[in-house]
Amino acid sequence: MKIANPIVQKIHDNESSLKKFENIMNKKKIKDNIILTHYPVVYIHVWKNKDNYELYVGESNNIFQRTRNHYKNSKSNNNWQNNLITKNADLYIIGHEHFNKSLTLDIENKLYHYLSGVESVSKIYNARGNPQNQYYTANEFNKIFQKIWDKLRDYNANLFPYENKILDSAIFKSSPFHKLTKDQNNLKDLIVNKMAETIVTQKKGQLIFIEGESGTGKTVLNSSTFYEIYNYKETSLEEDQNQFESLNKKLDCNLIINNNEQFKVYKRIFKKLCDDKTELVYKATRFINRHSKDKPVDISFVDEAHLLLTHGKQSYKGKNQLQDIMDRSKITIIMFDPLQIQNIDQYWEHKVLMKYKNMAKLNNTYFELTEQLRIKAKKEVLNWIDDFSKNGIVNNLPSDTGNYEIKVFDTPYLLEKAIKQKAQNKSTGLSRMVATYDWEYKDGNTDNIWEVKIGKWHKPWNYQIEKKYSSAERKKLEEIPWAEQSQTINEIGSIFSIQGFDLNYVGLIIGPSIQYRDNKIKYCSEYSFNNQANKNRTLSDGRKEKFSEILLRNQLRVLMTRGVNGLYIYACDKELRNHLKKSVGKKYIIK
Repeated sequence: MKIANPIVQKIHDNESSLKKFENIMNKKKIKDNIILTHYPVVYIHVWKNKDNYELYVGESNNIFQRTRNHYKNSKSNNNWQNNLITKNADLYIIGHEHFNKSLTLDIENKLYHYLSGVESVSKIYNARGNPQNQYYTANEFNKIFQKIWDKLRDYNANLFPYENKILDSAIFKSSPFHKLTKDQNNLKDLIVNKMAETIVTQKKGQLIFIEGESGTGKTVLNSSTFYEIYNYKETSLEEDQNQFESLNKKLDCNLIINNNEQFKVYKRIFKKLCDDKTELVYKATRFINRHSKDKPVDISFVDEAHLLLTHGKQSYKGKNQLQDIMDRSKITIIMFDPLQIQNIDQYWEHKVLMKYKNMAKLNNTYFELTEQLRIKAKKEVLNWIDDFSKNGIVNNLPSDTGNYEIKVFDTPYLLEKAIKQKAQNKSTGLSRMVATYDWEYKDGNTDNIWEVKIGKWHKPWNYQIEKKYSSAERKKLEEIPWAEQSQTINEIGSIFSIQGFDLNYVGLIIGPSIQYRDNKIKYCSEYSFNNQANKNRTLSDGRKEKFSEILLRNQLRVLMTRGVNGLYIYACDKELRNHLKKSVGKKYIIK
């Protein structure tokens, strides 16, 4: 079915230009003009603030009346509308012959989603995420949006870049504007209702426990729910207003994350979307130190709660970060995956973990996410990855892997070449090499360049190339996730730089700590440079125990599940490499 082209008009954002444009539209009663004046439209106010753009996206049945209201407000209020007068703004008006209320709301939402991932956009106002369900013309939405984006790019390629540049950004992937799956939406509604009940009744120390493995959509659910609750006063949905009708204040929401790279992403997202004068995103220790039990916050959202400390260390003197957060919050929502724990100080003793799970289950606030949303592979391929990374079994790969690529390489040279080819392709650009932590690396100021070395082949570990840059350049890079920095195509990522992130293709170097003996995977901590894998942890009953196999297995699991479209493997252990080659078959071996 052929879909008509959208109409996109750009004018100067002021009263005289708007009046002139209105006169032209009313004078010539042609189809395009009628669509812009008598149909619902989507519009974007845009202005420059220093070198970056700020903007407001909206939809209206009467663009002229709506815009004049914005101009009127600019004269009486110290708010975003002042920029329309003082910043030489532009107005984009978007129409289509099939626009209806639901379709314009979906276009508005996707513009928020895309524009929040644009590097040159520093602030978005009125970002109220409101994705629609089924409606007439819903099946045309994607094609219409692509046509709109192409026309917008014709006006300004810096503000409206090519889609692949946005789709690869970590901000886009963690954005609160994703259209959630049915299961995610149902769970989100349950969470919001439970939070409303808890806040209204002034209960304290409540826990919502959401468990799910890598790629099941925990971060998107967390981001979306956090932003909806943060913005509940601004929402126009009557049912959302009713959930919190007993409140007369804005909720005190906080987002807590112990992953350094994801912390950067959340900071950037909510700096664009929220009041940047308020601290919203915390590391766990900082949140605990900044808040007291006597004045608990309303809601704390904890992403990757498996990374919370369950054991005191130099920077954290307590015994359990989750409990300390709960003591300072009326309600705590955690996203948890036990297969991603990477540190003995994060290891959860069974009885402690079950205490919190059972607490949530008794209160009907324990939920699971099970659908794999990251890896675009057939169930049989997902089973192969699961057996390898969870069960230590390397089965035969299905002969048909569909659109998902698994390849085994004879040398690290060939792996590097293949990943660099993917990185140069616009459709597969966000592709990087990663490795198990089996080569030396030390934090701190040093002239050494720590490298992954295999025979004569060698590449720097993550965060090494940036040492060559000036302090100003390094500071700028520190705000960007490791995988999105262009120079990192020449580095090797570790569990610490890539956990929680998607890559289009991941080139995985499996180091000597993971071997194949007696028809199964063997974990050899003596070959690992992750000191966590070789340290003792004193448990609550006084016993000392190592968790080498758990930590090395979890590391492998995380690294193997980064690729959306493909997993490329080189194994240092000869027996593992040979068995992998047998298991995948000749057509998936690169010599």
